[in-house]
Amino acid sequence: MSGWGSTCRRLGAGGMAALMLLALSAPVWGVPGRERAVTAGAPGSAGVVALTFDDGPRRKTTQALLDGLARRGVPATFFLIGLKVPGNEDLILRMEEEGHQVGIHAQNHEMILSPEAAAREVDPLRETLAGLLGRRDFMVRPPYGKTTAQARAAVGAPIILWSVDPEDWSDTDSRRQTQHILSRVRDGDIILLHDVYPSSVDTALAVVDALLERGFAFATVEQLFALRGEEPRPGQVYHRLPPEPSASAARN
Repeated sequence: MSGWGSTCRRLGAGGMAALMLLALSAPVWGVPGRERAVTAGAPGSAGVVALTFDDGPRRKTTQALLDGLARRGVPATFFLIGLKVPGNEDLILRMEEEGHQVGIHAQNHEMILSPEAAAREVDPLRETLAGLLGRRDFMVRPPYGKTTAQARAAVGAPIILWSVDPEDWSDTDSRRQTQHILSRVRDGDIILLHDVYPSSVDTALAVVDALLERGFAFATVEQLFALRGEEPRPGQVYHRLPPEPSASAARN
């Protein structure tokens, strides 16, 4: 095995008949010796998707979102802003404890287009999170999804973009945002929202409820990789995960 070892993290399953809890040893980038629980859809379910959030944490909205996700037993992935970490460390610890994935957005929300920008925007936040969570295996989502080959190499982590984006920053119309997602989502998608807007929290929870009813299950981005038998690679850009395990993983 390469730099991905195994990790242990508790992940809740939604309290729906269409969901089941599947525990397996999942490859997780950069940290040997851990195992992680993975939520998979029940046989015949609609599939598995990753719900992701940018630009937090923000005390009021992130806390409300975590409360709503906890009630539903659904995991998510949070790409954080470094400047917003001070004073919100408890929220980040809660994310980790409740089975969510923590990732890096940027220190100051500046675009990461060069190795120098990577040093300014990724390295300080990586150090902050390492001090808080005791590990360094954080995937990265660059602001605006913009990056270059040189910057990706300097980041030294998988680059996680998205495949479904309701542009929730553009208005507060939760009904429009929800419909946008529900009309497009399919197995393996990575959904982008922002946990800094009350309307986006409403959208996220409405989407979760609707997709659970449709027979979807939720996983963190790391867990979605594990379910697909894919090993995330540093510097590689990912928009979604394919609906079936790779042939090599199936043979193994």
